[in-house]
Amino acid sequence: MSGLAMVVTGMGVALLVVSAAGLFRLPDALSRQHAATKSITLALGLVLVGVALHSWDPGVTWRVTVLMAILLLTSPVASHMLARAAARHAYTDDELSDAPRLELPDEPQVDAHPRQRAGDDTSTSPAAGPPLT
Repeated sequence: MSGLAMVVTGMGVALLVVSAAGLFRLPDALSRQHAATKSITLALGLVLVGVALHSWDPGVTWRVTVLMAILLLTSPVASHMLARAAARHAYTDDELSDAPRLELPDEPQVDAHPRQRAGDDTSTSPAAGPPLT
């Protein structure tokens, strides 16, 4: 198990290095934030799994499981908060108020039954069953 633990931990460390390089190479704050938060969840998860495999102790495995749950719960929330702060800092209130909004229809369109299409005469087909009314 030690070899597998080293491979998994090495993959996590390599992903952390790539993520750190993205912090320096990407052009704007939102891209850098994406590189940091999205890959860090997977990278730290791999490192923690490597630690659990290396120790092979139920106590350590339990702690790693709790840490991964906390990581999976807090990382997306922190990422969202950072993205909102960056967007609010980058744009004025007028620009944000003029942003396009998704308009939901007032009443959903209800089409005919899926088997009953315009121009289809389902009453002549023996496999279709009784006509729909």
